[in-house]
Amino acid sequence: MSGGRRPPFPVGPIFLIDTSVWVSVFRKPELGERLRTRVGDGSYVLTRFNQLELLQGSADVTEWERLEEYLESQVYLECQNSTWKTAARLYFDLRREGKTVRSPIDCCIAQLAIEHDVVLLHRDRDFDTIATIRPLLRAEWFGTEYQANGLTG
Repeated sequence: MSGGRRPPFPVGPIFLIDTSVWVSVFRKPELGERLRTRVGDGSYVLTRFNQLELLQGSADVTEWERLEEYLESQVYLECQNSTWKTAARLYFDLRREGKTVRSPIDCCIAQLAIEHDVVLLHRDRDFDTIATIRPLLRAEWFGTEYQANGLTG
């Protein structure tokens, strides 16, 4: 792990919060309290993929600068050399089972969650698909039931 704010000995679980959750919280600020409640005494981390996805989605320069400053203070799970190959194998294994994920980035994020034994908090069905062939992935849907667009509250 690298970066800033996480206490050295978290009291509760460590959550890897996926971009899908952050986007939902940005769109519906009332979900921020639900996220704080869910994390509770635990702590949270991000991946560089989350950093990339959040910054690329900035609406304007002001939002970019605010996000960039916030993201610089976060703790990140970093990929090792083996992460890339294992994530590629995950994508390969899914295809062999006839299962599709929309992005190999999700395989990288899932692999990082597995390697670091953290709970992946998400709002993306791809992680549920990944968990069907990688039971070590501790993935948890954030929010209520699925909806066609995947953005329920």
